[in-house]
Amino acid sequence: MLKSSHSTQSQQASANYLAALVSLTTLFFIWGFITALNDILIPHLKGVFNLSYTQAMLVQFCFFGAYFLISVPAGRLVDKTGFQKGIGVGLLTAALGCLLFVPSAIYQAYWMFLAALFILAAGITILQVAANPLVTLLGAPQTASSRLTMTQAFNSLGTTVAPIIGGLLIFSHAAGSSQSADSVIAPYIGLALVLLGLAVFFVKLRLPVPVLEPVEHPVTHAPSASLMKHPHLILGAIGIFVYVGAEVSIGSFLVNFLGEDYVMGMSEGQASIYIAYYWGGAMVGRFIGALVMQKVSAGKLLAFNSLASMLLILTAVLSSGSLAMWSILAVGLCNSIMFPTIFSLALAGIGQDTSRGSGLLCLAIVGGALVPLFQGMLADNLGLQLSFLLPLVCYLYIAFYGLTGSRLRKQSDGSLQPQEAVQ
Repeated sequence: MLKSSHSTQSQQASANYLAALVSLTTLFFIWGFITALNDILIPHLKGVFNLSYTQAMLVQFCFFGAYFLISVPAGRLVDKTGFQKGIGVGLLTAALGCLLFVPSAIYQAYWMFLAALFILAAGITILQVAANPLVTLLGAPQTASSRLTMTQAFNSLGTTVAPIIGGLLIFSHAAGSSQSADSVIAPYIGLALVLLGLAVFFVKLRLPVPVLEPVEHPVTHAPSASLMKHPHLILGAIGIFVYVGAEVSIGSFLVNFLGEDYVMGMSEGQASIYIAYYWGGAMVGRFIGALVMQKVSAGKLLAFNSLASMLLILTAVLSSGSLAMWSILAVGLCNSIMFPTIFSLALAGIGQDTSRGSGLLCLAIVGGALVPLFQGMLADNLGLQLSFLLPLVCYLYIAFYGLTGSRLRKQSDGSLQPQEAVQ
């Protein structure tokens, strides 16, 4: 009888964990969707407000700048309120950011759009701080990595479908007529309603008892000077910075690049559909990379993908037509394994500093704010095609990190030696 009761309780707990995990996957999907929607928003606002490339890239500057400014406060918030309330706050904040698109469009004010994006991104940051560790707690510790991989797959699905849906909704209003900021109102009101609905759902959701209490999260810990004793971690933080910067920057310029006469001369609506190949390639590549890394060391695969990205970008810069288009889109496939690989290589073997090291790597995501801005400056002064040489340099650094930088570890005697274990 006791056995039967224990079995029933175990089955009930498993069902509760599964229900909570399925619910969380919607969050990963929605923030992937919102992030990739910026790639549609940038060329649209550029046309509406007649912006330079540099001014247009302020969209990513404000969005990813929020990650840098909000991550640590968000971690402290989640520590105090717990995961469930933290998710609710994040969803409500993101919904507020979406709703602020309405007055931004009505008053035709670019600065208001940027403020709305910052608030939206602040909400997404809180969501990530709360949801990522929660996923690891919803089940056995041994399967935590597989659960995170599964939820990340839904995040990638969101980034893949967002350009298609966003392009149809936002650019359809501009077909055959002058562009208007009003076309963003309906999509972002729709997003706000979804986020508000999710907020209500998660506040009422009954999470399993073991995960109701807040636990220490790596983002709550600001980096400290003690991390300097781990050179491969510091170099890895630079790797995260340039990787996120390159990935976001390429996606941000794709619609305009495919619209150039020497490439494909597409309308913004047509070009937006092809962005799905860029983000979809990253999603497919994660599965391929997971298989390849069973036979090839992570550092070598990282270097190979980086060199392949450089070759593809160089082809896009030096060619035209469909060759240039497919070359730049194929970079997405190479991007697939880079973020998790750099992250894991950077944290390898740092022991008790892992928490602060993870916080440092999370802050390095600010590369998504700065690199696109610098590429915008290059595009304004050298031309759009040549501006892609900046992401190429970013991938050059990542290749160095995969081959050499990730191997550096400080030994107990204070010397630096190659460390195969990091691989």
